Amino acid sequence: MPKDTATPPPARRLFGTDGIRGTANQAPMDAATALRLGQAAGRYFNRGTHRHRVVIGKDTRLSGYMLEPALTAGFIGAGMDVVLVGPLPTPAIALLTRSLRADLGVMISASHNPYEDNGIKLFGPDGLKLTDEQECEIEALMAGDLTAAMVAPGRLGRASRLEDAPGRYIEAAKQSFPRGRTLEGLRIVVDCAHGAAYKVAPTVLWELGAEVVPVGVAPDGFNINKGVGSTAPGALATLVQERRADLGIALDGDADRLVLVDEAGQLIDGDQILALIARSWLAQDRLRGGAVVATVMSNMGLERFLATRGLGLLRTAVGDRYVGERMREAGCNLGGEQSGHMIMPDFGTTGDGLIAALQVLGVLVEEGRPASELLRCFAPLPQRLVNVRYAGASPLNDAGVKAAIASEEVALGTRGRVLIRASGTEPVIRVMAEAEEESLVEGTVARLADAIRAKARAA
Repeated sequence: MPKDTATPPPARRLFGTDGIRGTANQAPMDAATALRLGQAAGRYFNRGTHRHRVVIGKDTRLSGYMLEPALTAGFIGAGMDVVLVGPLPTPAIALLTRSLRADLGVMISASHNPYEDNGIKLFGPDGLKLTDEQECEIEALMAGDLTAAMVAPGRLGRASRLEDAPGRYIEAAKQSFPRGRTLEGLRIVVDCAHGAAYKVAPTVLWELGAEVVPVGVAPDGFNINKGVGSTAPGALATLVQERRADLGIALDGDADRLVLVDEAGQLIDGDQILALIARSWLAQDRLRGGAVVATVMSNMGLERFLATRGLGLLRTAVGDRYVGERMREAGCNLGGEQSGHMIMPDFGTTGDGLIAALQVLGVLVEEGRPASELLRCFAPLPQRLVNVRYAGASPLNDAGVKAAIASEEVALGTRGRVLIRASGTEPVIRVMAEAEEESLVEGTVARLADAIRAKARAA
């Protein structure tokens, strides 16, 4: 059985765990940086004599109107044709990059962050997120002289809009649902977070036969993820109960992840979704690699559940890109994150919240049992996560903080585990503990968070 790999990625200045991200109209998420990124990435992927092409999609943030033309100008100046598809989920951009034989795909989104933030994710011609090494090379090009990236006037690229892009993704999503099955008779509430899936997700569910109650489908440039979506599922849980729905689906701003709500209004996280899909695929002899890939954040309950079925859990560093890389190394076809990213290479190259929800709905239809039964595959161990914000240097470099972490690890021993890590997208230290006793978890997290806060205040 392959071993876990949770090696931290190499340090980069601009790129984090999921592309470049920051406050809109401030470096690095300003038009000037986007222009240079287009120039540098255009030069990096401008290989060979064929006509080069890049697909650019976005979510519904106001700042997308600033970043999209800046990127477009950079790519055109580097000799690449630009195909604009407008607001679409991140997995749709990965799909279109491959199906259009493009050299590069770009998604403008800050995922679950508020509208004030934005981000840029890059996909290679295979529809996969770039490796750390590729991102480092593009960063190096951005920091240097980009004169060589500028092509002669006769080689400038062109920009066009692909009008049928949403339809292509809708059909691909529908094809992932089990053949011969229908969603007729099911009432589903789908919360699109006023984000990239606000049109395509309700359409897919309705065309498969469901009665659809759409939420978060009126984007105005400012309301993405605001009180809706996978990071704020409270209103969805209430609505599911009020409408007596069979399932609630909550996507994030770019629809690459989800959480679910059962008919009783109870929240279902990514670990339970992974467990259900693994159980179903194993029974159908569809699960490959003898394991499921997840991150260091996944609950030990998932690991124990898989072990009872002869399956391993391979852990990686946090980030769906690292999950995908480990899946390819181990030959696995199911992986994801507790936060709701689900990667299923049978259907796509990156996390896809809608297609993951369709896999769950397929099991629900097949077994005819309520979601509250299906999606309680295991009893999770008590787990607590606290975010500690800081300014300046990371508190994790402090000797006192390191000593506090080591002390708690020794105290827990084999009864649990501690995970302390810096966020890849914001100045936050994430403090997590997990153990069989709730009191042990609470005390461990409280002491470690206090130690990190004390250092952050002193700094």
